[in-house]
Amino acid sequence: MEKSKKVLIVDDDIDVINIVQTILENEGFQVIIAGGKDEAIEKAKVENPDLAICDVMMSTHFEGFELAKEFMTKDEFKNMPVLIQTSINVFSSPDEDAMRFARNYRSEMNDHDLDVLLVENLKTGKAGIDYKNEQGEIVWLPVDGFISKPVNAKKLIEAINRVL
Repeated sequence: MEKSKKVLIVDDDIDVINIVQTILENEGFQVIIAGGKDEAIEKAKVENPDLAICDVMMSTHFEGFELAKEFMTKDEFKNMPVLIQTSINVFSSPDEDAMRFARNYRSEMNDHDLDVLLVENLKTGKAGIDYKNEQGEIVWLPVDGFISKPVNAKKLIEAINRVL
């Protein structure tokens, strides 16, 4: 019998955590919960999850992005897929290079004060976040996909199965 996969849920909203936890446990996943970035990093080091689902806005507007960046760039976590859970609209990119699409969109819109662009190519699964950090610099952060809030159980499980 295959051991169940561990999923780390990082969110500061207990209602969202409860919903996602119930869905995942009903599907046989082990769930680890963290309320913010620091707790998530500590739990990830100890629990070694197979996947992280990160909220965007927690104690800061960019905490979820900062956490995803740590997971994607640190050797100990680099093989762990990261899904971003958000109520921000996700742009579907016709370009296989999601970053190129985001940057072209920004330049065509003359930056239009867009602090955050979430972009996903549905065919390739390539996804990322193009955002202005606190210094006003444009940062590209590749991620493994997005989960919309409010949570749709079927789409949540599909996204998890796709990346695992």
